[in-house]
Amino acid sequence: MRLYNTLSRQLEELPPPPGPIRMYFCGPTVYQRAHIGNARPFVLGMWVRAWLRRRGYDATLVHNITDVNDKIYDAAPGASAELAARATEWYLQDTGDLGLGLPDQLPKATEAIPSIVRFIEQLVDSGRAYAVEGDVYFRVASDPGYGRLSGQRPDQMEEQEPNPLKEDPRDFALWKANKPGEDTAWESPWGRGRPGWHIECSAMAEDAFGPVFEIHGGGLDLVFPHHENEVAQSLALGHEFARVWMHNGIVGGLGGEKMSKSLGNDVSLRNVLDIWGREVALMFFLGAHWRKPIEFGDEVLVQARAQVDAFRNFFLDQRAGDEAGETVLEEELAAVLDDDFNTPEALALFHAWRDREEWTSLRWGLGLFGLGSLAESEDAPAEVTELAERRRQARDSKDFAGADRLRDEIAAAGWEVRDVAEPPGYRLVPRS
Repeated sequence: MRLYNTLSRQLEELPPPPGPIRMYFCGPTVYQRAHIGNARPFVLGMWVRAWLRRRGYDATLVHNITDVNDKIYDAAPGASAELAARATEWYLQDTGDLGLGLPDQLPKATEAIPSIVRFIEQLVDSGRAYAVEGDVYFRVASDPGYGRLSGQRPDQMEEQEPNPLKEDPRDFALWKANKPGEDTAWESPWGRGRPGWHIECSAMAEDAFGPVFEIHGGGLDLVFPHHENEVAQSLALGHEFARVWMHNGIVGGLGGEKMSKSLGNDVSLRNVLDIWGREVALMFFLGAHWRKPIEFGDEVLVQARAQVDAFRNFFLDQRAGDEAGETVLEEELAAVLDDDFNTPEALALFHAWRDREEWTSLRWGLGLFGLGSLAESEDAPAEVTELAERRRQARDSKDFAGADRLRDEIAAAGWEVRDVAEPPGYRLVPRS
């Protein structure tokens, strides 16, 4: 399997199975409900792990929670810890409802403070970092390769974190002294304070895997400064860090005039799941290559729902005994997923399997992406079945207005009623 590596600017072959393949994907800063764009690295990481395991790899996924950060302090002055705890619960609930399972580890920055302090001490002792009035900064000038990941030229960089006491405007914070209004702080050799953003991930990744691991993931917006600074501070300790950097494209359309009308101003993952359903959300991500930007809005959600319905209808209409494909056509799927994890080509293959009536392969393939539910029949609750039966009776008695009202009640309960020729004259299908 090969993946595009932001660091080398080319496709890189992964080691052969069983690996291991250790993956660290940057998670959310928890100060509000995650939006649909925040879910993309989570979904990508879970999908890649599932595929690697299928191909015989020992694959592990770590997805961190940043629960101490300036954004959290700004969102809840004096109560940031409570907000972070609550928003963490939201994130775990919402991503859990995608139906993909959970990463192997979900470390929190606040649980890694001892490791972070030790990491910073090593940088200070080696001369790669310095303390000034309770803050600690990394010396960017001490790294001649700075910019290797992002392509940023150090001589053209703007100041990352303004402080007139810094030796160099380009230097970035490893530790920040406690300030008024910040309700969380920890003891350190430099006084009470809390970690900078970038050092948190270097320390948590090393806690999980040791100093070197195979894949580091996250959104394209993290390449600079976050991941650039991770690379610099980790290499400064004299060892390799992540070997392959996977940066997923940005989800656009989350603000401004092109906001989804169906969602109003709420593009949270929670709202998308509540209004459109998890299958539509997953199909939305499946249709775009992970490295490419993807535009979010009603039009693409309608297209995703149409594909969800097409696959579900295929299995609903499956005729008994018609499973033509007893063998899973894994190598057909491997031809596209092993080549930079090309999910749009995988989706096209799924449609081809549907056309060829490859029931077994299609059921298996959709399941890899959390869409196995499209191949499953689900019995409607008794109260919904009763509504459908009353609707059938209303239609039989030519009470079409009453039948329409009952159809709307069924839809409000999350089901669609379809008229069919075979008894009892209708079929109940979960709404996408």
